Amino acid sequence: MATTRRLSASALRPSRSRGSPLLAPVQYVKGVGPTRAEQLARLGIETVEDLLYHRPHRYEDRRRLATIGQLIPGQKTSTQGTVVAMSEKRYGTYQFQAAIADDSGVLQCTWFGQRYLRRLITRGTRLIVYGKVERFGSLVMTVEEFEILTGGEEDTLHTQRIVPVHPATEGLSPRVLRTIIHQALGSHAAEVPEILPADVVRRYGLPDRGAALRSMHFPSTLEEAEAARGRLAFDELFVLQLGVLIRRQRLAGIDKGYRYRAGDEVLREFIVRLPFPLTAAQERVIAEIVRDLRGSAPMNRLLQGDVGSGKTVVAAAALYLAVRGGHQGALMAPTEILAEQHLATFRQLLEPLGVRIALLSGGGRKREREGVRARVARGEIDIAVGTHALLEAGVTFPHLGLIVVDEQHKFGVMQRATLRRKGFHPDVLVMTATPIPRTLTMTVYGDLDLSVLDELPPGRGAIRTYVRGPEKRPEVYAWVRDMVEQGARAYVVCPLIEESEKLQVEAAVRLAERLQAEVFRGLAVGLLHGRLRPDEKDDVMRAFRAGEVTVLVATSVIEVGIDVPEATIMVVEDADRFGLAQLHQLRGRIGRGAERSYCVLLAGMGTEESRRRMEAMAASRDGFVIAQRDLELRGPGELLGTRQHGLPELRVANLVDDLPLLERSREEAARLLARDPALRDPDLAAVHAEVLARFGGRLDALSMS
Repeated sequence: MATTRRLSASALRPSRSRGSPLLAPVQYVKGVGPTRAEQLARLGIETVEDLLYHRPHRYEDRRRLATIGQLIPGQKTSTQGTVVAMSEKRYGTYQFQAAIADDSGVLQCTWFGQRYLRRLITRGTRLIVYGKVERFGSLVMTVEEFEILTGGEEDTLHTQRIVPVHPATEGLSPRVLRTIIHQALGSHAAEVPEILPADVVRRYGLPDRGAALRSMHFPSTLEEAEAARGRLAFDELFVLQLGVLIRRQRLAGIDKGYRYRAGDEVLREFIVRLPFPLTAAQERVIAEIVRDLRGSAPMNRLLQGDVGSGKTVVAAAALYLAVRGGHQGALMAPTEILAEQHLATFRQLLEPLGVRIALLSGGGRKREREGVRARVARGEIDIAVGTHALLEAGVTFPHLGLIVVDEQHKFGVMQRATLRRKGFHPDVLVMTATPIPRTLTMTVYGDLDLSVLDELPPGRGAIRTYVRGPEKRPEVYAWVRDMVEQGARAYVVCPLIEESEKLQVEAAVRLAERLQAEVFRGLAVGLLHGRLRPDEKDDVMRAFRAGEVTVLVATSVIEVGIDVPEATIMVVEDADRFGLAQLHQLRGRIGRGAERSYCVLLAGMGTEESRRRMEAMAASRDGFVIAQRDLELRGPGELLGTRQHGLPELRVANLVDDLPLLERSREEAARLLARDPALRDPDLAAVHAEVLARFGGRLDALSMS
C-alpha cells in the first residue's frame, strides 16, 4: 500500500532530553527542597520549566501604593501599613483581625479561618494587604492576599515596583512563590531555547523568549508584561498548530486503498425517495462529503449543524454511498436513546433501498447482542448503529469503510481511535449539534475538514424563551397545566446533579411524583432517565409521542435523540446549573413542528455570571452566538471537554482573547510545513523537539478529533 513518508515518533528527532535542566525536578531550584516541592505539585508545578511558566494571575503597581486615607469603599485595592493592634474571634468561623496604620489613617483587616496568623503577625509587623475595602464606621478590609515586609534588601523584589501575584496554595504564599520564581529565572532563563524561526521573530518584532519569560514575571511596565505574554502565547499556539497540521498532513498522505464504485445515480436514488426536499445547505455538504469519499485519502470531516438542521439525513446519504460502494458503515452515538432515534430514521430512509441495518448497544438480551455481532462480522449487516458497545473487542467488521460519530465530543479521543482501528483507514465523519466557536474549530478540530449546516428546514415554529425566578414557579406550572389541557405536550427537565447519576435519577423521580400529585393531578405524567431499561424508555417515548403522556419529566438524557414535533413546551428547573450549550441542546427538543413553542428557564440567578448566561439564552436562538458566549464565560475545557481531545493544555494563551494570535500562528505553522514538511532543517530542532514534548505520543491520536 502506497503511503507518503510519515512523521512518526521514530522518524522525528528525539524529544528534549530528560537531562535538560528545564526538565529537572523543581525541588532542586534554590529555596525549594522536598517540602515546598510537594506544595508546588499542588499547583501542577513539577519541573523547572513548569515553574518558569507559572503565569501571574494579576499585577500590582506597588511603586505608588494607595495610602489608607486614599482607599475607596467598594473597591478592591492594595495598601500597606504597620500593625498596631490584633484580636481574634473564636466563636463561629475563626477570624484573625489586625489593625494597620500609616500616616493617613487606620485600616481594620480581617482573615477568616487562618489560625496560624497569630504566630506570624505581631505588633510592629509591616504588611501589604489586598482585598475589598468597606466602611462600617471605620475602614475595614477582608484580606485576600497579604505579604510581610522585612525591611531588608529582599523587599525590593516585593515592593516599589510592578509586582506579579501568582496563583498560590496553602503553605506557599505569593511572596515565597515570587522569590522562588525569581531565583529560577536567574539560573535557567538563559537555557530556554528559541523555538520560533528567525524570520517569524523578525516579522512580528517579537522579544527574545528568555527575556519574555523574565518580563512576564517581573516587568518594568504593564505594557511590557502584556507584550511578553503575547510572545509566549504565540509560542504555545504555534506549537499547537504545528501538531494539528502535522496530523492533517499525515492523514492527507495516506492511501486508503479502495475507491467507491458508486456514481451520481446512486445519490439520486437516495434523494428522490426522501419524503422532503433537501435544503441548499444539505445539498452543499453532501457534495463536499461525496468528493471526500471518492478521494484517495481517508475522509476526516467535521459536520457542524445547529439543532434541527438535518445532520442525520446527511449522514444517511454518506452511509448509503459507502454501502453501495461495497463497504460497511458504523454510526456511534453516546446514548441508547440517540442510537435508537438514528436507527428509526435510517430504517425509514434506507431499508426501502435494500440496506440492512441493526442496532448494537449495551442493553437487550445477550443472545440478541451476540447474534447482531455475528451478522456484522459475516458482512450481513451493512450499517451497525450503536453506542459504546461498538468499541468492544468482540465487534468486528470485514469491510468497514465509513464511520460516523454523533455528538462526538461525548467520546474520549482513545474511544474514537478504537473504532477507527476496526477498519483499514476508513473514512470518518464526526457530527456535532453544539455550535463551535472559531477558536475551537481552529484548534480542537484543526486537523479536520469542516462542513456547516447553516440552514434549518422550512416549516419550523418559532421558540420564545423566558427566564423566571423560582418565586414564579407556581405561576409557570399553572400556565403549563392550562396549555396541556388545551392539547399541548410539555417537557419538564429536572435540575442537573453532576456528582451522581443515582442522585440525578432520584431527583427526577421525586419531581415527577410531586408534579403528578400536586400540580398535574388528573394529567398523565411520564418519567424518563438514564437508568431505565431500553424497553422502558421505548414505552415512555411511545406514550409521549402518542399523547398518552402529556407531561414528560426527564433528566438531561433528552438533550439529544428526542424528536417529538408535537411537544411545544419546556420548563427547565434550576436552569443556571446547566451550561449554555447544553441548555441550547435541551431547548432544541421543542420547536420541531410548525407550532410556536415556549421554553421557560427557572433560575435563581444569584450571581452576575448566572444572570448574563440566562440573558444570553433568552436573547438568541443562534447556536453560534450562544456557544461563543459559553466559551467566554466557562472556557474551552468546560464547553467541549477539550481535555479529551489529545491536545496539550495551554499555560499562557487564551482561546477566548487570543484569536488574532491564533490566526497568525496557524498561518506561520502552515508556511513552515509547506517549506519543510518533515522539519529537518537543523535550525528547527528546538521547535521540533517542543512539538514532541508537548504532544508526546498523541500526534496519531488527533485523528477523529
